[in-house]
Amino acid sequence: MIIGCPKEIKIQEYRVGLTPEGADALVRQGHTVYVETKAGAGSGFSDEAYIKAGAAILATASEVYAIAEMIIKVKEPLAVEFPLIKAGQILFTYFHFAASKELTDAMMKSHAVCIAYETVELPDGSLPLLVPMSEVAGRMAINVGAYYLGKPFGGKGKLLGGVPGVKPAEVLIIGGGIVGTQAAKMAAGLGANVTIMDTNLTRLRYLSDVMPANVVTQYSTLMAIQEKLPTVDLVVGAVLLHGAKAPHLIKKADLALMEAGTVVVDVAVDQGGCIETCKPTTHENPVYTEQNILHYCVANMPGAVPQTSTRALTQATLPYAIAIANKGWEKACVENAALAKGLNIKAGKILHKGVADAFNV
Repeated sequence: MIIGCPKEIKIQEYRVGLTPEGADALVRQGHTVYVETKAGAGSGFSDEAYIKAGAAILATASEVYAIAEMIIKVKEPLAVEFPLIKAGQILFTYFHFAASKELTDAMMKSHAVCIAYETVELPDGSLPLLVPMSEVAGRMAINVGAYYLGKPFGGKGKLLGGVPGVKPAEVLIIGGGIVGTQAAKMAAGLGANVTIMDTNLTRLRYLSDVMPANVVTQYSTLMAIQEKLPTVDLVVGAVLLHGAKAPHLIKKADLALMEAGTVVVDVAVDQGGCIETCKPTTHENPVYTEQNILHYCVANMPGAVPQTSTRALTQATLPYAIAIANKGWEKACVENAALAKGLNIKAGKILHKGVADAFNV
């Protein structure tokens, strides 16, 4: 199979869909790999490294899309890339379709085969291609939240862990999945008082067993969230519904319950966000203030640490990419139920219920 890896063009997105090691593995399987020039530069991978791995370098994204049977990316195609996508071409990337009707319509119109990392699902319900980026984003959420709690940036002026004689900050994490767990670990490690909410009692019992004493678990309801908001300093939105739009668990009116300078970090923003007032931002302009509450809503948080993120992502996606390349997408999906759940759009039709429900189709 001919595989293409274009350069990411989302603002300040430094990751790349394939490491040189990943390219080498595909070439060793007998496939041809084309990489757009400087596609790996942001992650620390030179064109020479890809050439050494057996890949060929092309000058433009147009050339990559024109020749490739399968495109391996990190982020969803942007509008300028829509015309480059061919009917029957396989796109293997994060799509988050439920958050964008424009993207969904464009991919349906293209008649491409869209396999979304975020909905590849194992029998136990885990999402193996979302996990590595969720781990990164969960840990980053606390780093950026602690930073923006600083007074010069619009926060309350609190140190997350406090100091002897001064109590630490209060952190509320909504969602006990991978993002929420990693965020809780980081916040607890810095000495904050952490409350993690979820509706899955089995998960809450597990978290209660493994987390340190400064992390408490609580069953999540709208009322429980509202009761907690007046006392929190940092809120992390970490809710995920597989392939579907995230529910708004903190409404616009709820901002009035929080003290001025409270920071909210909505990691779910690429699925529509679980905080109603959150809208996607970029690493270039990551924050804005609404009703005196500081919002950090960068939709590609792991893109800020590409050397870590790209390696973590490729090691997770590569076995699936090899299966698709070796067998073709149809046979690969028939033989691998987890990969089949990643098939979101084919031949102009939506195949994932969460995406269909998002747009009432």
